[in-house]
Amino acid sequence: MKKVIVIGAGWAGSAAAIAARKMGVEVVIVERMEMLLGTGLVGGIMRNNGRYTATEEAIEMGASELFNLTDKNSRHRNIEFPGHNNASLYDISLIEPAVKKIILEMGIELKLKQRATGANRENNKISSIIIDNQEEELMGDVYIEATGTAGPMGNCSRFGNGCAMCIYRCPSFGSRVSIAAKLGVSEFKAQRQDGSPGAMSGSCKIFKESLSPEIQEELNKKGVKVIPIPPDLQKDMQSLSSKACQQYALPEFSTNIILLDTGHAKLMAPFFPLESLRKIPGLENARYEDPYAGDLGNSIRFLAISPRDNYLKVKGISNLFCAGEKAGLLVGHTEAIITGYLAGHNAARLALGSDLLELPRETCCGEAIAFVNEEMNSREGLSKKFTFSGSVLLEHLKEKELYTTDKEKIKRRVEKAGLTNIFSTRL
Repeated sequence: MKKVIVIGAGWAGSAAAIAARKMGVEVVIVERMEMLLGTGLVGGIMRNNGRYTATEEAIEMGASELFNLTDKNSRHRNIEFPGHNNASLYDISLIEPAVKKIILEMGIELKLKQRATGANRENNKISSIIIDNQEEELMGDVYIEATGTAGPMGNCSRFGNGCAMCIYRCPSFGSRVSIAAKLGVSEFKAQRQDGSPGAMSGSCKIFKESLSPEIQEELNKKGVKVIPIPPDLQKDMQSLSSKACQQYALPEFSTNIILLDTGHAKLMAPFFPLESLRKIPGLENARYEDPYAGDLGNSIRFLAISPRDNYLKVKGISNLFCAGEKAGLLVGHTEAIITGYLAGHNAARLALGSDLLELPRETCCGEAIAFVNEEMNSREGLSKKFTFSGSVLLEHLKEKELYTTDKEKIKRRVEKAGLTNIFSTRL
């Protein structure tokens, strides 16, 4: 049986593994940590704004498994917060075991706490990947890199405010290694407005129990709490411009503390000085959960993006695909899942000797993948961040009349493109 090896088990890697397995190939996931989902362990926001459109499109295409899980495990649905509608917030304490369960039930092999540190190459193909510095080699027919673009600690020190002790846990499980770069692929970095590389993760997590009973009650009931910041404690918009999540770089996020209930209280800011945070009514006892140094900084991302085509195949390596942040300046879980499904589907197609699938630009998902790829070819494009939920990409999709919350319209669009259940159809 043909074998696809997925490196990295965040949302993108998990989706890629599921998509490849549904095509009938053997699938192995290599993940350096002890749990799946990566930043999904502290994320939680789904379906807000254009992510609703992209999610419903993906479901119509047969990429439903992970979206169904986030819907099923949502603490709140159809909520609103500044600049965002239709949002769902999944429970970060329940989602990882649910994803692991479906992956194991599908017969996908999981290799946890095993870090891919290199690869062997024959001409322009990967022949095997190296696990933990020559201790083991793993051979497959096709490979998918979905390791994200943050880390190691040195990058957070060089381009950020030092290691903030975030969910990546580089000191414990080893830093992320870029397999594409190890093979000689010339990867690239995002640029911030000031010209420095990368972008800072866009939110922190606070122990909900450290907040006042009144704030806890409102979060549990409504899912969102907006608290005005006294003028002398407000952060300027320049600090918000450092975020990867530019859809939240709005004035309301500078003048208010915006909390979302994902199990913890998700603070929609890259970092906030604890001394200042505790001066705000109801937050006198606030304590950070992720990153632990949330008053200082956050992880720096988008430092190792692979050049790729719209099949999500990495340029220069004939049997390597990429997904999630490795596939470009795409921010968010929905974006990771969709690129993961396409990369996994095409990896299996390649292994089985079939033509690859490119999602047409008449679809929201296809337009996003192609548009971001075009934008990344310019210096200006490298300074932007793209997400279905706001900012540049959402405005572009609106101009193309691809954004909608009408499920019937989305269904007809997918049918017209001939993509209904394409991700659930075995060759």
